[in-house]
Amino acid sequence: MDIEFKNIKELYNRVHPALTSKKNELKRKGLNIKEEDIWNYLSEKIFRNSTNLTLSDVVSYIMHLEIEDIEEYMTKKA
Repeated sequence: MDIEFKNIKELYNRVHPALTSKKNELKRKGLNIKEEDIWNYLSEKIFRNSTNLTLSDVVSYIMHLEIEDIEEYMTKKA
């Protein structure tokens, strides 16, 4: 089943529970981060160069994000 989104905000809202779950996981590991930071990292580093991503692909990228990758991103962003 193909699920299409009208815009990026609609997609963000749809995957927000996965972003919240990942944020909570990272918080338990000592990293204080927002859902938006995770989204921005993936948008800049992964999604920008990808085509034909499915909803499950996006959720998988969120859930498999490594703490080292997001820490490095946040350090460079600061």
